[in-house]
Amino acid sequence: MGRSQETFNKKEVRSKKEKKRKDKEQKRLEKKDMETTSKLEDMLIYVDEMGNLTETPPDPTQKRKVKLSDIEISVPKKDSLEEEDPTRKGVITHFNDSKGYGFIKDSENQNSVFFHVNNTLEEVKENNMVTFEIEMGPKGATGVKVKPIRS
Repeated sequence: MGRSQETFNKKEVRSKKEKKRKDKEQKRLEKKDMETTSKLEDMLIYVDEMGNLTETPPDPTQKRKVKLSDIEISVPKKDSLEEEDPTRKGVITHFNDSKGYGFIKDSENQNSVFFHVNNTLEEVKENNMVTFEIEMGPKGATGVKVKPIRS
């Protein structure tokens, strides 16, 4: 009789596949059993008055009336917001004259703002105190109407 064509490696691969298939079937059956035993009450979660999630239902004695007109869901109205001056002051920390761009360090919040030479009203140099406005460009905040402060 001839030898079997099944090598040790082939037997090992076949047994691993069989074990994997059995494990997958076992997990599927366990999951199916878990689904039938779960109840709606087990899945409920409540939100307390501070906005935290809890498993205990709220106390009905703590209930209070809220007027519908007191609830604000939208953005605050324009008149409640202060209109701030769009003109800012800062110092040019870096300016590359050959490429035509630079950065301004805002004196209020110390943020660095990019600007291009096309957005300047007068000629500027590095370390100049300038006034500028901020607009959102395609890559973020951009300084426009950049003008040096003459003393």
